[in-house]
Amino acid sequence: MKSAAKNSASQVYFVSGTDEAAVRKTAAALVQKLAPDADVFGLETIDGNVKVEEAEMIILRTIQGLLTLPLFGGRKLVWLRNASFLADSAAAGMESVVEAMDALCSALESGLPEGVTFLLSAPHADKRRTVFRFLSKHATTRIHDLPNPGFRGDEENIVEWTALNVRERDLQLEPEAIEVLAARVGLDSLQLESELDKLETAFGNVRRITGADVRLLVPQTREGGIFDLSEAIARRDLSLALDTLDQLFRQAERGIGILLGAIVPAVRNLLLAKDLLVKHKLPPPSQPHFFGSTLKRLSAEAISHLPRKKDGTINFYPLGIAAINGTHYSLAELEAGFAACAAANQQLLGGPLPERIVLERLLIEMLSRKRS
Repeated sequence: MKSAAKNSASQVYFVSGTDEAAVRKTAAALVQKLAPDADVFGLETIDGNVKVEEAEMIILRTIQGLLTLPLFGGRKLVWLRNASFLADSAAAGMESVVEAMDALCSALESGLPEGVTFLLSAPHADKRRTVFRFLSKHATTRIHDLPNPGFRGDEENIVEWTALNVRERDLQLEPEAIEVLAARVGLDSLQLESELDKLETAFGNVRRITGADVRLLVPQTREGGIFDLSEAIARRDLSLALDTLDQLFRQAERGIGILLGAIVPAVRNLLLAKDLLVKHKLPPPSQPHFFGSTLKRLSAEAISHLPRKKDGTINFYPLGIAAINGTHYSLAELEAGFAACAAANQQLLGGPLPERIVLERLLIEMLSRKRS
């Protein structure tokens, strides 16, 4: 492509990224900035969230809008909104769509008419395509990407991202409430916006919002249920553990999946963290992410057995949560609990008892407070 016209960077805006809610919010804010009082003649909005066969027509309509001056003079903003055909999809690779996008880029590099501004918002636009590279180079570009995905893999990043969105809304969520919300919503930014709207409507910006509040108002997903059960075990909250177990079974989860996906990892992390605290006389951290720096001061041999993420680094965050909650158990109780998990696994694989009974007994055995 030839170099873009000198005035194109100030007339062309491009917003994209995997964080769909942030892309939409930024694009809407740009519309208010670029055309604050525009009427139907000063703002032309073109919906780009269309079927494959409609993409070429939408692009050509956009070009026509860019080359058409306002009817009564003045300034004009053309907004191609939510252009789904720029994602990694069948539409993006169609020859007719590629040719139409080339024509759009040619119109942009030739320079837009004076007074005409173009805004293209495209969540999930494919960064490998020529049009993405062209717009990134020759337009005022804003990219909003989500953290790397992966439940129980990069959960610290997901919690931090959720906390950032909460702070931007000036909501007063307790740390546990943020963790519960992150587990239920994950990286679905549109759902997060919706759930934050719901929490703000219910509690406002002054009242402290608890984990129980979030559990009451935000629908539980499988990941949310797994988190709630792990959290209940860490806090030694038998009532919450049994309630969550019941919900998971009502969602048609299998007993072996619940055991290996929630109970065993929670008990294992508690045991590992408690063992480190006792053996090395370490104080519990005040925040989960502080535990990593504490453990890094130990020898490589002392932490070589700790669970790792896919990239090979130690997964410190869940161990930090376990270390904070380690005060609810003795080391002997956790060793016995881990052995009980192994026995429950054998019962689930070949025993006569129903899965629910096996796991209920396991939770009661581990979480009940022993009388001294």
